[in-house]
Amino acid sequence: QVQLVESGGGTVQVGDSLRLSCTSSSVTFGSYTMAWFRQTPGREREFVAAISWRDSSTNYGSFAKGRFTISRDNDKNTVYLQMNNLEPEDTAGYYCAAEYWGRIPSQKWTYWGLGTQVTVSS
Repeated sequence: QVQLVESGGGTVQVGDSLRLSCTSSSVTFGSYTMAWFRQTPGREREFVAAISWRDSSTNYGSFAKGRFTISRDNDKNTVYLQMNNLEPEDTAGYYCAAEYWGRIPSQKWTYWGLGTQVTVSS
């Protein structure tokens, strides 16, 4: 279901940073595990990061470890993805997902956004 809204994407240069945001007017994130995925045309969707609803514990895809950080601010009903030292390979559409009482790792994501494009130019 498309009930999440991502923002913060854009075109940056190699080595730059971006912070993506995800929010919703209909889904209250406090009881949802949240995640970020990314996808480019012709490629399999990749898991980027997830953060637990319960204790804010996190998991990361292998490529994201050490460069990307997922965080949440339940008071703002917002989840963030801080991306540092961006590389051309990070170019993708980035999508937010949510699962009520979701476990990490989760195998189900009920709510999605339409994505925000990140383009890293060399």
